[in-house]
Formats: sequence, C-alpha cells, structure tokens
Amino acid sequence: MRKPAPIQSPTPTFPMRINKYLAWKKFSTRKASDEIIKKGQVFINNKQAEVGMMVQQSDIVEVKFRGKPTPYFYYAYNKPKGVSIQEPTNESREQGRNKRNNKNILSFPKGVFPIGSLEKESHGLLILTNDGRITERLLSGAYNDEKEYVVTTKNFLRDSFKDKMEKGPIIENEQTKKCNVTILNENTFTITLTEEKRHQVRRMCSALFQEPKDIQRVRILNIKLAALPTSTHRAIIGDELTQFLETLLS
Repeated sequence: MRKPAPIQSPTPTFPMRINKYLAWKKFSTRKASDEIIKKGQVFINNKQAEVGMMVQQSDIVEVKFRGKPTPYFYYAYNKPKGVSIQEPTNESREQGRNKRNNKNILSFPKGVFPIGSLEKESHGLLILTNDGRITERLLSGAYNDEKEYVVTTKNFLRDSFKDKMEKGPIIENEQTKKCNVTILNENTFTITLTEEKRHQVRRMCSALFQEPKDIQRVRILNIKLAALPTSTHRAIIGDELTQFLETLLS
C-alpha cells in the first residue's frame, strides 16, 4: 500500500468558535461539541463555556466529562448491494443506527454509526464507530486519506483509460484529484482515491465513457475488507486500530 505524503492540519485562526476549537483539538465533531457545551462540561479559563463563545489562542480550554467516559468501538462492515447508507445524523449517532434504513442494517452493532456513505448499488467496506472525533477527518478531502475500490465495467477499458483516469477527469465542471489506477483485466481495475465526492467512482467512469457494472470498496486507509462476508462486521483492534487512529488523530 502506498503511503501518502503527510499533510498538516490547516493552521487555525484565532479567535475561533468554541465548537470549532474542540473539533480542531479532536475532542469531537462541531455538532457533538455543542452538546457537550450544553451539558456544562466545557470550561474556558475555569469558567463554564456557552455555545457560540469565542476562544483566544491564549485561553485554557478544558473538557470535564462527568461520570465514566463512554468507550469507543470501531468495526469494519461489508455493506451489500441494494442498501442505501446515508451520512450519519445526530439521531443516528445517539441511537447507534440510521432509522431511515434500519430494516436493512440490523446487523450493525449497537451504539455505532457509519462514517461516510456508499451508494445503493455499490458495496463493500464501511467504518462503523461511536467515535465522533474521527468523523470530520475521514470525510474531509484535505488529508489524502486513501480509499480503494475494485471496479468492473460493462464495456472493455479503452487504451487511454488508465492515463486519463489517473490525471483526474472533470465531473460537474470540477477536476477530480489525481489517483492511482491498476488494470486487472480488460474490464476490471482498482482505483485509489484521496477524496470522496458523491458517486465519485461511477461519475469518473462515466466521464470517460465507461459504464460500471460493479463497484466494491475494499480499503479505507489501512483497514481492508479482505474476506469479510457480506452484511457482517468485525472489530478493528490491536495494531490495525493503533495505526488507524494514529493516522487520524496525530
């Protein structure tokens, strides 16, 4: 697996809103930070913070969780075709599932939500977690976080396909980022992206006059789908989890 060049987090500009500060410090997402603030668990210079307050660079910000902290869980899940997985909402984060699709994702472990989405007719790897700290990072295109797909097309790949795909075809008047493509046979290839636009793989293929027959996501960063059966999950633990979190939280 090619290791992308490290990219530093954008330099913060002060003053900044308290929820943005907490997200930057990877305590949680901005929305989740507002909830923590409302619960009276955030303090600026030893004074209880309020939603919307501004933080100066010299301020001392503390998060004081009450009771026992909730443990984080991380799973790899093999999404089947025909199931639409949407972006997580506040409700899905709290209840551990997306109610709009609960008939189709009953195999989700309790208390976790999917990060990102995978279109209805695509299948493969999703990350499930209750760790809001990593959500914005994984959904951002600013860090070159790799996602790998195996794609089969209905028609044969053109001779120029690999070169044009790697340069980044234009979709909706915007050029996609450069990517890596490996041709497996006359109508199958792997593609590694470092951004995530809506239906991106399918739209990139269409821009080059190739019609996808099957799209499967097989890797997100160092987490691989491997032989995980469809509609099942496995825990991400040990060295695999350590490497995953070091990439996202460092």
